[in-house]
Amino acid sequence: MKHRIASILLLVLLLPLVALTPTGGRIPSYAQHGMVVSASTIASEVGRDILKKGGNAIDAAVATAFALAVTWPAAGNIGGGGFIVYRDHQGKVTTFDFREKAPLAANAKMYLNEKGELIDELNHTGLLSVGVPGTVAGLYQAHAKYGKLPWAKLVQPAVELADKGIPISYALNQQAKNMRKTWEQFPSTMAVMYKGDKSYYEPGETWKQPELAKTLKRIKKNGRDGFYKGETAEKLAAFMKANNGIITTQDLEQYQAVERKPVEGTYRNVKVFTMPPPSSGGTALVEMLNILEGYDLKALGYKSADYIHVLSETMRRAFADRAEHMGDPDFNPDLPIAKLTSKEYAARLRKTITMDLASASDSSRYGQLYEGTSTTHLSVVDEQGGAVSLTYTLERSYGSQVVAEGLGFFLNDEMGDFNPVPGVTRTDGLIGSEPNQIKPGKRMLSSMTPTILEKDGKLFMVIGAPGGRTIINTVLQVILNVVDHDMNIAQAIEAPRIHHQWLPDRLNFELYGLSPDTQEKLKIKGHNINELNHNMQGNAMGIIVIPQSGLRSGAADSRSADGGVAGY
Repeated sequence: MKHRIASILLLVLLLPLVALTPTGGRIPSYAQHGMVVSASTIASEVGRDILKKGGNAIDAAVATAFALAVTWPAAGNIGGGGFIVYRDHQGKVTTFDFREKAPLAANAKMYLNEKGELIDELNHTGLLSVGVPGTVAGLYQAHAKYGKLPWAKLVQPAVELADKGIPISYALNQQAKNMRKTWEQFPSTMAVMYKGDKSYYEPGETWKQPELAKTLKRIKKNGRDGFYKGETAEKLAAFMKANNGIITTQDLEQYQAVERKPVEGTYRNVKVFTMPPPSSGGTALVEMLNILEGYDLKALGYKSADYIHVLSETMRRAFADRAEHMGDPDFNPDLPIAKLTSKEYAARLRKTITMDLASASDSSRYGQLYEGTSTTHLSVVDEQGGAVSLTYTLERSYGSQVVAEGLGFFLNDEMGDFNPVPGVTRTDGLIGSEPNQIKPGKRMLSSMTPTILEKDGKLFMVIGAPGGRTIINTVLQVILNVVDHDMNIAQAIEAPRIHHQWLPDRLNFELYGLSPDTQEKLKIKGHNINELNHNMQGNAMGIIVIPQSGLRSGAADSRSADGGVAGY
């Protein structure tokens, strides 16, 4: 006890020094017992309260995820899917895959016209873009195996939020204004997101969601069957049939989440546990860390031209491999995960990186050349040291843009994550490789990268982010910022980020993220650089357990308008 008090006092004394560091000066939030970080302060507080009532990390993650379905409808969801990486307090790590699936009536050419061309937006907007949702099944399975508190107690807070209403935030108000033209196509969406006279809910006004509350009550009472059978399933299937969707009650009843072994790796003095396929994120993350382990990144100089060059070239190689190899392991039993995550393979790739010249991204050769926007994330750490890294998604912000009529929740547009034009890969970023082509019952490829790190056998870090393909590189850079550059979790998350995804061959960086001198040096090396004037790099949510004191140190990315940390 004396040691812990002394550690806390030391941290208090050091806070002014932390605030003066040159990487942004953000100070994390601290908690002694448990902590939740998510895209919604309200939802984080729900999860924290579950921890205070004796729940474990799984319990808190489930409660937070359901709360996000009410407070953050752009991505928090019961109409989408995602992944959990879970480490119990004894160090056992497992994962849950509740990625959406293609409906049984889906086929590889369902989004093409008679000329074999992709019909604009057909795989991203409207009911034909919807994959069979997995969130409720995944949360229920994780809780059934590892949860502690009764299921009903975990769903009840979300029921109350939907029933009694939440205050409209500025972000939700602005999103409703920005999306109005799109949502006017869908009466069921207008009925939920606007008042009866179709006016906006203004910031601070109470927004009630009675239809969502009824759906959540069925889930609370009947668990998984409250979504995949009975009234909810029948209403969803009827809505699909009436509006050219193809999901049926059979699709819903047959859906199953899967518990899988994590992808594991090491980076310097930490051990990495992350998500296996159908997420590509974990494999790509470990591949990149293995490559970068061969460089003294600190000596290169944080955000120097050489540092950015090495990161970009590493990203380029991992994303080429992602495009060529990754897909649903149940349909692709020979995915070369062991090879892609091996130190030997990374060493070969490292030899192909030259410090003075950028590589080319060849759409016809994938990674062979080198051999020789809405999701949300939550992180939880409980008092016993159990941890959850959970990322789930509707795909783009608000998914298909369609609210399920009479059910109150947005449906995903995850079918857009399949390779839509078989065999066609182009320099603009369209990928057509076989492992991720559409087949009935298949899970579409994902970039979600929920990750947990250990140091000296103890829980060290829980991290993840939304952001489409940028997710992988966001998680990578936060880890590098902590491990290589000694940043605290807030500084590591707030630091400007870069992104390269092989195709299109473009190095993106955030506004003000690189100095003019660095930009010029990167151009000389042959990089096609592109400064973003908006946030395209996701909103990371992370927790570090400080080794000396055991304190939980957390931060919600300020790129997330409503994000927040809650601990006790």
